[in-house]
Amino acid sequence: MSTTRVIKANGIDLFIREAGQGPLVVLCHGWPELSYSWRHQIPVLAAAGFHVVAPDMRGYGQSAAPPDVTAYSIFDLVGDVVGLVQALGATKAMVVGHDWGAPVAWHAALFRPDIFTAVAGLSVPPPFRGRGRPLELLRQGGITNFYWQYFQAPGVAEAEFEHDVARTMRIVLGGRGLADPNAAMFVQEGKGFLGQASTEEPLPAWLSEADLAYFTEAFRKSGFRGGLNWYRNLDRNWELTAPWQDAQIQQPSLFIAGAQDAVITGLIGAKRVNELERVLPNLTRKLIIEGAGHWVQQERPNEVNAALVSFLRDAASR
Repeated sequence: MSTTRVIKANGIDLFIREAGQGPLVVLCHGWPELSYSWRHQIPVLAAAGFHVVAPDMRGYGQSAAPPDVTAYSIFDLVGDVVGLVQALGATKAMVVGHDWGAPVAWHAALFRPDIFTAVAGLSVPPPFRGRGRPLELLRQGGITNFYWQYFQAPGVAEAEFEHDVARTMRIVLGGRGLADPNAAMFVQEGKGFLGQASTEEPLPAWLSEADLAYFTEAFRKSGFRGGLNWYRNLDRNWELTAPWQDAQIQQPSLFIAGAQDAVITGLIGAKRVNELERVLPNLTRKLIIEGAGHWVQQERPNEVNAALVSFLRDAASR
C-alpha cells in the first residue's frame, strides 16, 4: 500500500507517492501524466525490496508549478530529482523515467553519476545531442506543424486542452494517444492537437473510467501550462547541455518501449533505438514489447514490472 505526502525539494513542493523499504528507486512520469501513472509499478517494486518514490513532477498535479517558462529547463527537472533524493535522506538512488520523464532520468544519470547508480528509460531513447537546436532544425527542414511547435506559444495549447479536460484526457490517453504518428505528431491547420478525434470509442482495456476520472480531475485543477512549459525549453536545453556533447551514460541501463509507439517507430526514433549502445555502453537489455503503444507501463504492467525488478535487483547487488 503506497502513501502520499508533500516534500520540499530543490526549493519547491513535490507531491509524492511512496512505498516499501530498501534501495531508493525514483519513478519520473511524462506528459500529460502524474505519479498515478506508476500505480502498477509502485506496489510490485516495493514488494521486491525497494523504497519506491514517484513524484508528481514539477508543473503537474499537486506539485508546485512555477509561473516562469524558464523554470522548466532540464537542469531544474533533474535538480528536483536530486533534491528529492536528498530530502528523503538518501545519497544514492536508481532512476526510472517514462516519456518526458525518460530524458529527466537519462540526464540525471549523465549529470550526477555519483548519485544515480542505474537508469531505466521507457519509450524515449537517451539523449543524442544533435547538431542544432531542435525547433530550429525542424524549421530548416521545412516542418512547421510538428506538435512541439504547436506547444510553443503560451496559451494556445492550454486553451485547447482546458476547454474540455475530460475530452482531452480521453483522446490523449484513451483514444488515439500516440499510436498513429501522422495523427498524433503533426497538427493540421486550425484543428489543434486533438483534431476531430472522437470520444465515442470505448477505452482500451488498460485504462478504466476511474483511472481517466483521476487524471481528468487532476488536470482540471492544475491546468496544462506546467507540463507544456517543459516543451518550451527544448532549444534552451540543447544550449544548456553543450558540455555533455557526445557524452555516454556509464551506469547499468535498461530501455523499454512498445513496438507500436510512434516515438520509436519514426525515422529518428527507430535510428536512435538501433544505436542505443552509442550512449549506453552498459545497456543490459532492450525490451520492445509487441502490441504495446506509448503508455507502456500502464498498458503492459506485467512485462514492464518483471523487467524492472530484474534490472533493479541486479543493479542494487553490484
